[in-house]
Amino acid sequence: MNPIIEVKGLTHIYSQGTPFERYALDNVDLQVNQGEFMGIIGHTGSGKSTLIQHLNGLLKPTSGTLLFEGKDIWSDKKFTRDVRFQVGLVFQYPEYQLFEETVYKDIAFGPKNMKLSEEEIDRRVREAARFVELSDDVLEMSPFALSGGQKRRVAIAGVIAMEPKVLILDEPTAGLDPKGREQILSNIKNYQTAKKATVIMVSHSMEEIADSVQRLVVVNDAHIVMDGTPSQVFAHAKELEEMGLAVPQVTNIFRRLGELGLPVDTTVYTTKQAVALLSSLKGGASVC
Repeated sequence: MNPIIEVKGLTHIYSQGTPFERYALDNVDLQVNQGEFMGIIGHTGSGKSTLIQHLNGLLKPTSGTLLFEGKDIWSDKKFTRDVRFQVGLVFQYPEYQLFEETVYKDIAFGPKNMKLSEEEIDRRVREAARFVELSDDVLEMSPFALSGGQKRRVAIAGVIAMEPKVLILDEPTAGLDPKGREQILSNIKNYQTAKKATVIMVSHSMEEIADSVQRLVVVNDAHIVMDGTPSQVFAHAKELEEMGLAVPQVTNIFRRLGELGLPVDTTVYTTKQAVALLSSLKGGASVC
């Protein structure tokens, strides 16, 4: 895979030169590959939110370099602005940022700022609405008349309508019921598949991360401390717990089964994997 974003020696210091100086990121290196679905986890204050806000130029590094498609995003102001359209960031509880009188206008806000034609804006709005399963009649409604889950989908559609090459989502399912969470995750996966986009998702839910991502990055105390497949990362359950992070519940169950002497793979991290392995056990086959 080719990197679409490269982070080299990234350091960000808050309140530099004051008694409150704090390193949010310290000499971080990271490559984000074209088309991959990456998860980022870390305890509150670990630096993960600071990291994702650097990826589209919302924050400027204290030191270090960020490249988008091989070019420094801070090389000139025009390129920095362009990157903010190409790397779309959906904040936690994005529905609080809705402000237009109709859903259509809210979704169209980003494309309008891109100076696109009315025809192109209309195409993008309607396509983005379809990705998040909003019907045409909803487009003419006030966003404030919608349910919480619908508002969240409107906010995500507003970023998708810019057709970013990289879509970053900070806790996209926070506060939603199980059905709403499942729908949002399905919408995100459909967008990635259709557009071959790169997706980066920050989540506190290990189950959501485990079921969604191909690669998992762990941020702890301003550093990236793990980077691998979910199976590779969740194999370090003890270290994750020491950082204040959980592993998927199914992983804990299989760790306990292993401790009891059953021949199971203790790196299982999804329910689907668990069902397959337990079925093998029931049939008398070894599942090591």
